[in-house]
Amino acid sequence: MSLIRKRFLLGFLLSCIISTTVLSKTEVSKADASKAGAADSHHAPEGSYQVFDLTSNIKMLQGKGGNIGVLVGEEGIVLIDDDYASMSDALTAALVPFGGVEKLSYIINTHWHGDHTGGNHVMGLEASIVAHENVRQRLMTRQEIKAFGMVSEPYPEVALPSVTFREALSLYINDEQLQLIHLPSGHTDGDSIVYFKKANVFHLGDHFFNGIFPFVDVENGGNVLMMTKNLKGILSLMNETSLIIPGHGPLATKLDLISFIDMLSGTTAEVQAMKAKGLSVTQMQEKGLSDHWDDWAKGLLNAKTWIGIIDSSL
Repeated sequence: MSLIRKRFLLGFLLSCIISTTVLSKTEVSKADASKAGAADSHHAPEGSYQVFDLTSNIKMLQGKGGNIGVLVGEEGIVLIDDDYASMSDALTAALVPFGGVEKLSYIINTHWHGDHTGGNHVMGLEASIVAHENVRQRLMTRQEIKAFGMVSEPYPEVALPSVTFREALSLYINDEQLQLIHLPSGHTDGDSIVYFKKANVFHLGDHFFNGIFPFVDVENGGNVLMMTKNLKGILSLMNETSLIIPGHGPLATKLDLISFIDMLSGTTAEVQAMKAKGLSVTQMQEKGLSDHWDDWAKGLLNAKTWIGIIDSSL
């Protein structure tokens, strides 16, 4: 089992005692974006964060769960996702160089999963939480992800989004326009991406697992076909200099995202072809995918699990 798979599963199932070590990285240029970590080892050591400078005031933090985006400036800090609850002390420490949690102005949740919203309990004491309306509904009620044996109990009011939207919302802060765009029925039923219009930077949440097979929460409104369609639909917003923060994996470029879309389309086509021949899920999993996709199985999911997710999306 890979390092990402171990940490992801353990993070869903276990709480941990954390330290407050913060690791820094030098500025990452657009040309070197795809080199900022490897797909199978992008997380920082337990209880710490790696900090990557995308621009002078936009950062990417990599800890235990989903990648975090940070916009800093005189008007305060905007935080995009906030990791597991067990990482809140480390996240608090990681924000100190940018003014500390006291400077938080907004927290954006790209979706409801606990590896992206667990920090709401602490960070929500300092700032308003913004998310798609389905995220608030999910966090208000008991949720389950059977694939990981995970149960999420209702969040307290302080940890719930207090600002919600249905299709899109714009935030104007720190001389930047952040466009929050809902992508329906992709990873979940409440996904949003964040587009920094002036900086040409994107945070795609868990619509994008860079270099690895993604988890698609079909039981909670996700669908591989819709994820593929959604991502194709936003490609026109990007160019060769765009920087992309994925939900999991290293910092990316448009070419990395295109590779991911090609994988989604290609593996889906293979499963559809096997299904058309009358193969059951078990038979498809035994047959497997083409060797071409082997490198994508070095992260959270193996090929058998990914085949099952595609099948459940058809």
